[in-house]
Amino acid sequence: MNRLQQELQRLYGPQADARLGLDLDARGMVDVQGRVRAMVLELARPADWVALSTVWGGVQADMTLPAPAIAVNGRDGYQLWFSLLEPVPVPKAAAFLDALRRRYLGDIVPVRVGMLPALDAASTRPLVHIRPVPALQADSGVWSAFVATDLAPMFADEPWLDMPPNPDGQAQLLAPLKSIPPAEFELALQQLAPTTELAAPGLVSNAPALTAASLDPKRFLVDVMNNDSLDLALRIEAAKALLPYFHAGVAHRQELDGDRLS
Repeated sequence: MNRLQQELQRLYGPQADARLGLDLDARGMVDVQGRVRAMVLELARPADWVALSTVWGGVQADMTLPAPAIAVNGRDGYQLWFSLLEPVPVPKAAAFLDALRRRYLGDIVPVRVGMLPALDAASTRPLVHIRPVPALQADSGVWSAFVATDLAPMFADEPWLDMPPNPDGQAQLLAPLKSIPPAEFELALQQLAPTTELAAPGLVSNAPALTAASLDPKRFLVDVMNNDSLDLALRIEAAKALLPYFHAGVAHRQELDGDRLS
């Protein structure tokens, strides 16, 4: 295992132990219990570091979290790579990313914002995680790569590297980064609570094509309420929001019964 692989394992592997000797791939970043340590927020089509830098700076200034890694995706955008010291279930990671999107990128068209890991819109089954950086883009021959903060703005027009990045240089960019401790992550979720109150962590913008049923507000709330992998507070809020639907249905049935008896 080279130095870059060690840093990737330390920050984003299912376990932080770099001695495991694992070469991470997209599937390997989700453990057998459906938990992750890597959370990726992407802004693309087009790349916009000015907008995404508000997230990079905001999590440090507003929530005192460690700085995430910055990457260009090798196609059309920038990424922020957040590292957790302890793995969390995919829905919890997705809720955090969606809350960041709502707080800092609320004026961006949602289709431009990618959030991984993601959940299938029709179930709680984790999708394959994002491909680790750096990576060759087979269709174009260019590379994704981690980039330094002061150099990030230079990639706005071409968010890629024409040549494979130096592994030692990539490792050097990752070496100073720290993982978010569990207590700090929970505190950040509490600070973001107003934006996550009725968010559906599983239905993120880069999930597979959503069906008409999944876009129905009532069906959406029912799915959240019945999803026992979500925090109880979220399910309770979904149940509260469903009360008007329930009462309306009861009143309608009583009206129909009255018409039949008259």
